[in-house]
Amino acid sequence: MKTVTDFPYDIKEDPHMVIPMADGCRLSARVWRPVGAGPVPAILEFLPYRKRDGTVVRDALTHPWFAGHGYAAVRVDMRGNGDSEGRMADEYSAQELSDACEVIAWLAAQPWSSGTVGMMGISWGGFNGLQVAALRPSALKAVITLCSSVDRYADDIHYKGGCQLIENFGWAANMLSYSSRPPDPALVGDEWRQMWLGRLEAQPYLLPVWAGHPLRDAYWEHGSVCEDYNAIEAAVLSIGGWHDGYRNTVSHLVTNLKAPVKGIVGAWIHKYPHFAGPQPAIGFLQEAKRWWDRWLKGDDTGVEDDPAYRAWLMDHVPPARWHDDRPGRWIAEDVWPSPDIAEQVLYLTADGLALAPAAFELSVQSAQDCGAEAGEYFPFAFGDELPGEQSGDDAGSLCFDGAVAEADMDIVGAPVLRFAASADRTTGQVIVRLCDLAPDGTSALITHGCLNLTHRVSHAVPSPLVPGEVFEASVTLDQIAYRLAKGHRLRVAISTAYWPYVWPSPEATKVRFSQGALTLPVRPTALGDEWEFEPAEGAAPWKAEALRLDAYDRRVVKRDGWTITEIDIDNGENRDLEHGLISGSWTTERWFVRSDDPTSAKGEIVWEQTGGRAGAMWRTHVEASMWCDEGAYFSRATLQAFDNDELVFERVFEDAIPRKLV
Repeated sequence: MKTVTDFPYDIKEDPHMVIPMADGCRLSARVWRPVGAGPVPAILEFLPYRKRDGTVVRDALTHPWFAGHGYAAVRVDMRGNGDSEGRMADEYSAQELSDACEVIAWLAAQPWSSGTVGMMGISWGGFNGLQVAALRPSALKAVITLCSSVDRYADDIHYKGGCQLIENFGWAANMLSYSSRPPDPALVGDEWRQMWLGRLEAQPYLLPVWAGHPLRDAYWEHGSVCEDYNAIEAAVLSIGGWHDGYRNTVSHLVTNLKAPVKGIVGAWIHKYPHFAGPQPAIGFLQEAKRWWDRWLKGDDTGVEDDPAYRAWLMDHVPPARWHDDRPGRWIAEDVWPSPDIAEQVLYLTADGLALAPAAFELSVQSAQDCGAEAGEYFPFAFGDELPGEQSGDDAGSLCFDGAVAEADMDIVGAPVLRFAASADRTTGQVIVRLCDLAPDGTSALITHGCLNLTHRVSHAVPSPLVPGEVFEASVTLDQIAYRLAKGHRLRVAISTAYWPYVWPSPEATKVRFSQGALTLPVRPTALGDEWEFEPAEGAAPWKAEALRLDAYDRRVVKRDGWTITEIDIDNGENRDLEHGLISGSWTTERWFVRSDDPTSAKGEIVWEQTGGRAGAMWRTHVEASMWCDEGAYFSRATLQAFDNDELVFERVFEDAIPRKLV
């Protein structure tokens, strides 16, 4: 990434611009503005992740660049987080969205504002940008949403195909830790400790809420913009990454929005694409500026003539837990869904994947530790988090292999597996993986999907399986753009467990398949790059002193009949060289399961956050665990807060949550 320090405008920064809410709560904003530009549009990023020391690395690269090009870049801490007052009850709450609308109106009314506002964000900020757009605040004219979702139930960290993701627990522990941190006394003054203790007293542990809604109900419909795409009238640029957990949103938005919309998908993990890996990165800031210039300033930048959908079509690489880059090419579709993409059907048979159907009966009952090479739902760490070599998981799955490809085949879209099967229990799940078998025998994950079999008809009204009774179902795999190379083969691998990625079914179920058809979206083979992006740029990096370096380690060990996945992440500790604030964190995860017992599954997570300044340090410590039996999930979490090593707060959360066929 090229560092840019010479901008059309000088930049003025305010680290603590106070924005009052109607109920008296005051939110804190960090604002970068261009000097001498006159009234300018504002770009809002609205998050719970702490502007002072949480998103500071990416903020430094991004927001000054926008300000230097004639925009007010506004990074606001949501209520109950960072340097803002108030309490946060849940993600994407009605209060959060109302606050965002108030912030937008306030920004539009400032004397330095032109009256138009854009909203930008990745993950949480990508979600609420779309959600706020659906509320149609008058000043909001454009949104750039990255690594986000239109469907909080089907395409978030909670559930996938009706199966509970382990990230449901992981993110609850994460947020308990993230939101436990105090404001900076240098900004809020002597009331910082009172604000902190009040925040801790009100701190929710959200796992019981999320696990307590295992069905698609009104709780998840709130904030799911797929419930009414037509509510969004702002122009939307949607960006995603093939190595992120949110792979489907770009296609959904480009397919369904009537408002101006464009989509871009790279090979990236859960990061902004001007510095994300795997490479290639793109000039995201330049693309964003074109979007803002058109929809916030009214300039003709040509974005309306851009292809509807641009994606990095990935080539095969030897499977590994990390790739610095993914070879491939940019493809572009003027219309999406593309009329040039055809459906190719391959049938499951006793002899593998075939061009014609044939009767068969094959069954699978996977060991509960099948799934070790799934990779992380959210790769964050630029290392050891991507799906690994799949042969071990394939060995625990029912596999259907295709013929050797006689020519390259470009798979672009969402494959679908339709099947007929029966089960020997009343509950069960299937995980379907599409893999690339190389001539050297290695198996690489292309894409996958999950289905809780009690949700085979509806995610809102599940129904138990009738043992021995044949049922029909389908699994839509995640969107992908991937080239199966000449000489390679496709593999469909079906398992009944996928740990540690989804929580096991309540029972160890055997599923017997008797029919199956895989529909592949096949695009005419791309001959080379069909689009070109500008090289990545960014403003000057964050100025900080490393007090402790970051580190990542992951192990899978077998011990006394248990398979244990151990993950240790040290995010390091740093001192800001401008204002002296120290910030750091580390976490450990332990995932346990016995191969023959789905109710043995257990997760343990520890999070620690540190911060402050010399002589005035604080620390928060979270220990959380989740386990289950056939009828319920159980959770326990402890939150402790220390002021200069003095314990000033402690709370224990304990819950039992009915499984409801999950």
